[in-house]
Amino acid sequence: MDKITRFFWFCSGTHVDTLKKYPIEHNKYVGIGATIFFTALFASLSGGYAMYFVFNGDGFAVGFAILFGLLWGFAIFNMDRYIVSSINKEGTTNQQILQASPRILLAIMIGLVISRPLELKIFDKEIRQKLKSAYLKGQHSKIDTLQKTYNEKYSMELAKNADLKKEKDSLEKDINRSRTQLNEEVFGEKNSQTSGIVGYGTYAKQKQSVLKEKEDRLKLVTQNADNMDQYLSSRKEYEGVNSTRLFSDHQLDSLAKIAGFADRNWALGQLSYNENGTRDVDTYLAISFIGYLFILFECLPVFVKLMSPKGPYDVAIAKTYEANVYYAERDKERDIEVIDSVYKDHVDEDIKRRRNTLSNRTGHDRDWHRYD
Repeated sequence: MDKITRFFWFCSGTHVDTLKKYPIEHNKYVGIGATIFFTALFASLSGGYAMYFVFNGDGFAVGFAILFGLLWGFAIFNMDRYIVSSINKEGTTNQQILQASPRILLAIMIGLVISRPLELKIFDKEIRQKLKSAYLKGQHSKIDTLQKTYNEKYSMELAKNADLKKEKDSLEKDINRSRTQLNEEVFGEKNSQTSGIVGYGTYAKQKQSVLKEKEDRLKLVTQNADNMDQYLSSRKEYEGVNSTRLFSDHQLDSLAKIAGFADRNWALGQLSYNENGTRDVDTYLAISFIGYLFILFECLPVFVKLMSPKGPYDVAIAKTYEANVYYAERDKERDIEVIDSVYKDHVDEDIKRRRNTLSNRTGHDRDWHRYD
Protein backbone atom coordinates (compact mmCIF):
# COMPACT_ATOMS: atom_id res chain seq x y z
CA MET A 1 0.00 0.00 0.00
CA ASP A 2 2.89 2.34 0.71
CA LYS A 3 4.22 1.85 -2.82
CA ILE A 4 0.76 2.40 -4.32
CA THR A 5 0.33 5.55 -2.26
CA ARG A 6 3.68 6.91 -3.38
CA PHE A 7 2.84 6.09 -6.99
CA PHE A 8 -0.43 8.03 -6.84
CA TRP A 9 1.39 10.91 -5.15
CA PHE A 10 3.76 10.93 -8.07
CA CYS A 11 0.77 10.90 -10.47
CA SER A 12 -0.73 13.93 -8.72
CA GLY A 13 2.50 15.90 -9.24
CA THR A 14 3.06 16.66 -5.56
CA HIS A 15 6.36 17.32 -3.80
CA VAL A 16 6.55 14.07 -1.85
CA ASP A 17 8.95 15.24 0.88
CA THR A 18 6.69 18.19 1.69
CA LEU A 19 3.51 16.13 1.55
CA LYS A 20 4.88 13.57 4.03
CA LYS A 21 4.84 16.25 6.74
CA TYR A 22 1.05 16.65 6.52
CA PRO A 23 -0.74 13.26 6.91
CA ILE A 24 -4.14 14.92 6.70
CA GLU A 25 -3.45 15.68 3.01
CA HIS A 26 -2.32 12.18 2.04
CA ASN A 27 -5.70 10.74 1.01
CA LYS A 28 -6.67 13.82 -0.97
CA TYR A 29 -3.64 13.58 -3.23
CA VAL A 30 -3.98 9.81 -3.52
CA GLY A 31 -7.45 10.45 -4.97
CA ILE A 32 -6.18 13.15 -7.33
CA GLY A 33 -3.32 10.94 -8.50
CA ALA A 34 -5.61 7.94 -9.02
CA THR A 35 -7.99 10.06 -11.11
CA ILE A 36 -5.11 11.26 -13.30
CA PHE A 37 -3.77 7.72 -13.69
CA PHE A 38 -7.08 6.13 -14.70
CA THR A 39 -7.83 9.01 -17.07
CA ALA A 40 -4.54 8.31 -18.84
CA LEU A 41 -5.29 4.57 -18.78
CA PHE A 42 -8.64 5.01 -20.54
CA ALA A 43 -7.01 7.40 -23.01
CA SER A 44 -4.34 4.79 -23.73
CA LEU A 45 -6.93 2.04 -24.34
CA SER A 46 -9.01 4.28 -26.58
CA GLY A 47 -6.02 5.50 -28.59
CA GLY A 48 -4.70 1.96 -28.97
CA TYR A 49 -8.03 0.67 -30.25
CA ALA A 50 -8.30 3.58 -32.69
CA MET A 51 -4.86 2.80 -34.11
CA TYR A 52 -5.64 -0.93 -34.28
CA PHE A 53 -8.80 -0.08 -36.22
CA VAL A 54 -6.80 2.09 -38.64
CA PHE A 55 -4.24 -0.67 -39.33
CA ASN A 56 -6.71 -3.55 -39.13
CA GLY A 57 -5.53 -6.38 -41.38
CA ASP A 58 -1.88 -5.33 -41.21
CA GLY A 59 0.56 -7.75 -39.61
CA PHE A 60 1.93 -5.00 -37.37
CA ALA A 61 -1.50 -3.67 -36.32
CA VAL A 62 -1.15 -4.92 -32.73
CA GLY A 63 2.34 -3.43 -32.40
CA PHE A 64 1.22 -0.07 -33.77
CA ALA A 65 -1.80 -0.10 -31.47
CA ILE A 66 0.28 -0.82 -28.35
CA LEU A 67 2.94 1.77 -29.23
CA PHE A 68 0.46 4.53 -30.04
CA GLY A 69 -1.69 3.67 -27.02
CA LEU A 70 1.28 4.00 -24.69
CA LEU A 71 2.41 7.29 -26.27
CA TRP A 72 -1.10 8.76 -26.21
CA GLY A 73 -1.72 7.67 -22.63
CA PHE A 74 1.64 9.04 -21.48
CA ALA A 75 0.96 12.38 -23.20
CA ILE A 76 -2.44 12.72 -21.48
CA PHE A 77 -0.94 11.62 -18.16
CA ASN A 78 1.91 14.14 -18.35
CA MET A 79 -0.40 16.99 -19.35
CA ASP A 80 -2.94 16.24 -16.58
CA ARG A 81 -0.17 15.90 -14.00
CA TYR A 82 1.41 19.21 -14.96
CA ILE A 83 -1.80 21.25 -15.12
CA VAL A 84 -3.25 19.89 -11.88
CA SER A 85 0.02 20.46 -10.01
CA SER A 86 0.30 24.00 -11.43
CA ILE A 87 -3.08 25.19 -10.10
CA ASN A 88 -2.27 27.76 -7.43
CA LYS A 89 -4.55 27.42 -4.40
CA GLU A 90 -3.32 30.75 -3.02
CA GLY A 91 -5.38 32.68 -5.57
CA THR A 92 -9.08 33.44 -5.39
CA THR A 93 -11.72 31.03 -6.70
CA ASN A 94 -12.14 33.04 -9.88
CA GLN A 95 -8.40 33.10 -10.45
CA GLN A 96 -8.21 29.33 -10.00
CA ILE A 97 -11.12 28.77 -12.42
CA LEU A 98 -9.53 31.13 -14.96
CA GLN A 99 -6.25 29.28 -14.57
CA ALA A 100 -7.98 25.92 -15.12
CA SER A 101 -10.28 27.02 -17.96
CA PRO A 102 -7.85 26.13 -20.81
CA ARG A 103 -7.47 22.66 -19.31
CA ILE A 104 -11.26 22.25 -19.07
CA LEU A 105 -11.72 23.24 -22.72
CA LEU A 106 -8.94 20.87 -23.71
CA ALA A 107 -10.55 18.13 -21.61
CA ILE A 108 -13.77 18.48 -23.60
CA MET A 109 -11.87 17.99 -26.85
CA ILE A 110 -9.87 15.06 -25.49
CA GLY A 111 -13.02 13.45 -24.09
CA LEU A 112 -14.67 13.59 -27.50
CA VAL A 113 -11.57 12.18 -29.19
CA ILE A 114 -11.00 9.24 -26.86
CA SER A 115 -14.70 8.37 -26.56
CA ARG A 116 -15.33 8.03 -30.31
CA PRO A 117 -13.36 4.80 -30.88
CA LEU A 118 -15.05 3.17 -27.89
CA GLU A 119 -18.46 4.26 -29.14
CA LEU A 120 -17.66 2.64 -32.49
CA LYS A 121 -16.80 -0.59 -30.68
CA ILE A 122 -19.80 -0.55 -28.33
CA PHE A 123 -22.30 0.03 -31.15
CA ASP A 124 -20.49 -2.22 -33.63
CA LYS A 125 -23.52 -4.46 -34.31
CA GLU A 126 -25.88 -1.55 -34.93
CA ILE A 127 -23.26 0.20 -37.09
CA ARG A 128 -22.86 -2.86 -39.32
CA GLN A 129 -26.61 -3.14 -39.79
CA LYS A 130 -26.83 0.54 -40.68
CA LEU A 131 -23.95 0.15 -43.15
CA LYS A 132 -25.61 -2.85 -44.81
CA SER A 133 -28.83 -0.86 -45.27
CA ALA A 134 -26.85 2.10 -46.61
CA TYR A 135 -24.84 -0.05 -49.04
CA LEU A 136 -28.00 -1.76 -50.31
CA LYS A 137 -29.75 1.58 -50.74
CA GLY A 138 -26.71 2.95 -52.51
CA GLN A 139 -26.67 -0.01 -54.89
CA HIS A 140 -30.35 0.55 -55.67
CA SER A 141 -29.60 4.19 -56.39
CA LYS A 142 -26.65 3.24 -58.59
CA ILE A 143 -28.75 0.82 -60.63
CA ASP A 144 -31.53 3.41 -61.01
CA THR A 145 -29.00 6.02 -62.12
CA LEU A 146 -27.46 3.68 -64.68
CA GLN A 147 -30.87 2.74 -66.01
CA LYS A 148 -31.95 6.37 -66.22
CA THR A 149 -28.74 7.35 -68.00
CA TYR A 150 -29.15 4.44 -70.41
CA ASN A 151 -32.77 5.39 -71.17
CA GLU A 152 -31.83 9.01 -71.82
CA LYS A 153 -28.83 8.15 -73.97
CA TYR A 154 -30.62 5.62 -76.18
CA SER A 155 -34.11 7.12 -76.09
CA MET A 156 -34.45 7.15 -79.91
CA GLU A 157 -33.38 3.49 -80.26
CA LEU A 158 -35.68 2.46 -77.42
CA ALA A 159 -38.62 4.31 -78.99
CA LYS A 160 -37.92 2.70 -82.37
CA ASN A 161 -37.70 -0.74 -80.76
CA ALA A 162 -40.99 -0.16 -78.96
CA ASP A 163 -42.64 0.82 -82.27
CA LEU A 164 -41.27 -2.32 -83.95
CA LYS A 165 -42.63 -4.55 -81.20
CA LYS A 166 -45.95 -2.78 -81.30
CA GLU A 167 -46.15 -3.23 -85.05
CA LYS A 168 -45.13 -6.89 -84.67
CA ASP A 169 -47.94 -7.54 -82.20
CA SER A 170 -50.43 -5.79 -84.47
CA LEU A 171 -49.27 -7.81 -87.53
CA GLU A 172 -49.55 -11.09 -85.64
CA LYS A 173 -53.15 -10.30 -84.72
CA ASP A 174 -53.98 -9.28 -88.29
CA ILE A 175 -52.37 -12.42 -89.70
CA ASN A 176 -54.43 -14.59 -87.35
CA ARG A 177 -57.60 -12.83 -88.47
CA SER A 178 -56.59 -13.08 -92.13
CA ARG A 179 -55.92 -16.82 -91.80
CA THR A 180 -59.30 -17.32 -90.21
CA GLN A 181 -60.99 -15.41 -93.03
CA LEU A 182 -59.03 -17.39 -95.65
CA ASN A 183 -60.16 -20.67 -94.13
CA GLU A 184 -63.77 -19.45 -94.01
CA GLU A 185 -63.53 -18.36 -97.66
CA VAL A 186 -62.11 -21.72 -98.79
CA PHE A 187 -64.75 -23.69 -96.87
CA GLY A 188 -67.59 -21.47 -98.07
CA GLU A 189 -68.71 -19.98 -94.76
CA LYS A 190 -70.88 -16.97 -95.48
CA ASN A 191 -70.33 -13.73 -93.47
CA SER A 192 -69.58 -10.07 -94.04
CA GLN A 193 -65.92 -10.87 -94.88
CA THR A 194 -66.44 -13.90 -97.19
CA SER A 195 -68.35 -14.71 -100.43
CA GLY A 196 -69.74 -18.02 -99.21
CA ILE A 197 -68.42 -19.91 -102.31
CA VAL A 198 -66.61 -23.13 -101.52
CA GLY A 199 -63.16 -23.64 -103.01
CA TYR A 200 -60.00 -21.73 -103.72
CA GLY A 201 -61.49 -19.06 -105.93
CA THR A 202 -60.77 -15.44 -106.71
CA TYR A 203 -61.66 -14.14 -103.25
CA ALA A 204 -59.57 -16.83 -101.62
CA LYS A 205 -56.56 -15.93 -103.78
CA GLN A 206 -56.94 -12.25 -102.86
CA LYS A 207 -57.04 -13.09 -99.19
CA GLN A 208 -54.03 -15.38 -99.64
CA SER A 209 -52.12 -12.53 -101.31
CA VAL A 210 -52.96 -10.11 -98.48
CA LEU A 211 -51.92 -12.75 -95.94
CA LYS A 212 -48.62 -13.26 -97.75
CA GLU A 213 -47.85 -9.51 -97.68
CA LYS A 214 -48.56 -9.35 -93.98
CA GLU A 215 -46.38 -12.39 -93.28
CA ASP A 216 -43.51 -10.86 -95.28
CA ARG A 217 -43.91 -7.62 -93.39
CA LEU A 218 -43.98 -9.52 -90.09
CA LYS A 219 -40.78 -11.32 -91.01
CA LEU A 220 -39.02 -8.01 -91.78
CA VAL A 221 -40.32 -6.35 -88.64
CA THR A 222 -39.31 -9.34 -86.52
CA GLN A 223 -35.80 -9.31 -87.97
CA ASN A 224 -35.45 -5.55 -87.35
CA ALA A 225 -36.75 -5.95 -83.80
CA ASP A 226 -34.27 -8.77 -83.10
CA ASN A 227 -31.40 -6.70 -84.46
CA MET A 228 -32.46 -3.75 -82.31
CA ASP A 229 -32.71 -5.99 -79.23
CA GLN A 230 -29.19 -7.27 -79.83
CA TYR A 231 -27.87 -3.72 -80.26
CA LEU A 232 -29.56 -2.46 -77.10
CA SER A 233 -28.39 -5.50 -75.17
CA SER A 234 -24.78 -4.83 -76.20
CA ARG A 235 -25.22 -1.19 -75.17
CA LYS A 236 -26.50 -2.31 -71.77
CA GLU A 237 -23.41 -4.39 -71.29
CA TYR A 238 -21.22 -1.48 -72.34
CA GLU A 239 -22.96 0.96 -70.02
CA GLY A 240 -22.81 -1.53 -67.12
CA VAL A 241 -26.56 -1.85 -66.69
CA ASN A 242 -26.63 -5.64 -67.01
CA SER A 243 -23.49 -6.25 -64.93
CA THR A 244 -24.63 -4.21 -61.93
CA ARG A 245 -26.56 -6.33 -59.45
CA LEU A 246 -27.84 -5.92 -55.92
CA PHE A 247 -25.48 -7.12 -53.20
CA SER A 248 -26.11 -10.48 -51.64
CA ASP A 249 -26.24 -10.93 -47.85
CA HIS A 250 -22.73 -12.37 -47.87
CA GLN A 251 -21.39 -9.41 -49.87
CA LEU A 252 -23.12 -6.95 -47.53
CA ASP A 253 -21.57 -8.65 -44.49
CA SER A 254 -18.11 -8.47 -46.08
CA LEU A 255 -18.51 -4.80 -47.00
CA ALA A 256 -19.70 -3.87 -43.51
CA LYS A 257 -16.80 -5.78 -41.95
CA ILE A 258 -14.10 -3.98 -43.95
CA ALA A 259 -15.76 -0.56 -43.79
CA GLY A 260 -13.38 2.31 -43.09
CA PHE A 261 -13.41 4.80 -40.24
CA ALA A 262 -15.31 7.44 -42.23
CA ASP A 263 -18.16 5.05 -43.10
CA ARG A 264 -18.39 3.70 -39.55
CA ASN A 265 -18.30 7.18 -38.07
CA TRP A 266 -21.08 8.27 -40.45
CA ALA A 267 -23.15 5.22 -39.53
CA LEU A 268 -22.71 5.97 -35.83
CA GLY A 269 -24.04 9.46 -36.41
CA GLN A 270 -27.00 8.09 -38.37
CA LEU A 271 -27.97 5.79 -35.50
CA SER A 272 -29.43 8.83 -33.75
CA TYR A 273 -32.06 9.25 -36.49
CA ASN A 274 -35.00 7.16 -37.60
CA GLU A 275 -35.76 6.21 -41.20
CA ASN A 276 -38.11 9.19 -41.56
CA GLY A 277 -35.40 11.62 -40.41
CA THR A 278 -36.73 12.23 -36.89
CA ARG A 279 -34.47 12.05 -33.86
CA ASP A 280 -34.18 8.69 -32.12
CA VAL A 281 -33.97 10.02 -28.58
CA ASP A 282 -33.02 6.75 -26.88
CA THR A 283 -30.07 6.01 -29.17
CA TYR A 284 -28.99 9.65 -29.16
CA LEU A 285 -28.88 9.74 -25.37
CA ALA A 286 -27.03 6.41 -25.21
CA ILE A 287 -24.31 7.63 -27.59
CA SER A 288 -24.11 11.07 -26.00
CA PHE A 289 -23.88 9.60 -22.51
CA ILE A 290 -20.61 7.84 -23.36
CA GLY A 291 -19.10 11.06 -24.71
CA TYR A 292 -20.29 13.07 -21.69
CA LEU A 293 -18.90 10.41 -19.37
CA PHE A 294 -15.42 10.65 -20.88
CA ILE A 295 -15.55 14.45 -20.89
CA LEU A 296 -16.45 14.38 -17.20
CA PHE A 297 -13.74 11.84 -16.51
CA GLU A 298 -11.20 14.03 -18.30
CA CYS A 299 -12.24 17.07 -16.26
CA LEU A 300 -12.25 15.22 -12.93
CA PRO A 301 -8.57 15.85 -12.03
CA VAL A 302 -9.06 19.59 -12.44
CA PHE A 303 -12.44 19.57 -10.67
CA VAL A 304 -11.04 17.60 -7.73
CA LYS A 305 -8.17 20.05 -7.34
CA LEU A 306 -10.50 23.06 -7.64
CA MET A 307 -13.07 21.68 -5.18
CA SER A 308 -10.52 20.67 -2.57
CA PRO A 309 -10.00 23.32 0.11
CA LYS A 310 -6.64 24.92 0.65
CA GLY A 311 -4.70 22.74 3.05
CA PRO A 312 -1.41 22.88 4.92
CA TYR A 313 0.40 21.30 1.97
CA ASP A 314 -0.74 24.14 -0.33
CA VAL A 315 0.42 26.73 2.20
CA ALA A 316 3.79 24.99 2.59
CA ILE A 317 4.26 24.75 -1.20
CA ALA A 318 3.39 28.44 -1.60
CA LYS A 319 5.94 29.43 1.08
CA THR A 320 8.56 27.17 -0.45
CA TYR A 321 7.88 28.76 -3.83
CA GLU A 322 8.25 32.26 -2.40
CA ALA A 323 11.46 31.28 -0.63
CA ASN A 324 12.89 29.78 -3.82
CA VAL A 325 12.01 32.94 -5.74
CA TYR A 326 13.63 35.08 -3.04
CA TYR A 327 16.84 33.01 -3.02
CA ALA A 328 16.92 33.00 -6.82
CA GLU A 329 16.64 36.80 -6.92
CA ARG A 330 19.31 37.16 -4.23
CA ASP A 331 21.67 34.81 -6.06
CA LYS A 332 21.01 36.73 -9.24
CA GLU A 333 21.99 40.02 -7.55
CA ARG A 334 25.14 38.43 -6.13
CA ASP A 335 26.09 37.08 -9.51
CA ILE A 336 25.63 40.53 -11.03
CA GLU A 337 27.85 42.09 -8.35
CA VAL A 338 30.55 39.48 -8.93
CA ILE A 339 30.39 40.00 -12.68
CA ASP A 340 30.59 43.80 -12.25
CA SER A 341 33.59 43.45 -9.92
CA VAL A 342 35.42 41.14 -12.28
CA TYR A 343 34.63 43.40 -15.20
CA LYS A 344 35.87 46.49 -13.29
CA ASP A 345 39.15 44.77 -12.34
CA HIS A 346 39.61 43.68 -15.92
CA VAL A 347 39.00 47.22 -17.20
CA ASP A 348 41.42 48.74 -14.64
CA GLU A 349 44.10 46.23 -15.59
CA ASP A 350 43.62 47.00 -19.26
CA ILE A 351 43.89 50.76 -18.67
CA LYS A 352 47.05 50.30 -16.63
CA ARG A 353 48.62 48.17 -19.33
CA ARG A 354 47.79 50.75 -22.02
CA ARG A 355 49.35 53.55 -19.94
CA ASN A 356 52.57 51.59 -19.49
CA THR A 357 52.74 50.90 -23.21
CA LEU A 358 52.22 54.58 -23.99
CA SER A 359 54.94 55.68 -21.48
CA ASN A 360 57.48 53.29 -22.95
CA ARG A 361 56.74 54.48 -26.47
CA THR A 362 57.17 58.16 -25.42
CA GLY A 363 60.59 57.49 -23.77
CA HIS A 364 61.78 55.66 -26.84
CA ASP A 365 60.94 58.63 -29.09
CA ARG A 366 62.85 60.95 -26.75
CA ASP A 367 66.00 58.82 -27.08
CA TRP A 368 65.92 59.09 -30.88
CA HIS A 369 65.74 62.90 -30.72
CA ARG A 370 68.81 62.97 -28.45
CA TYR A 371 70.81 60.86 -30.94
CA ASP A 372 70.03 63.22 -33.79
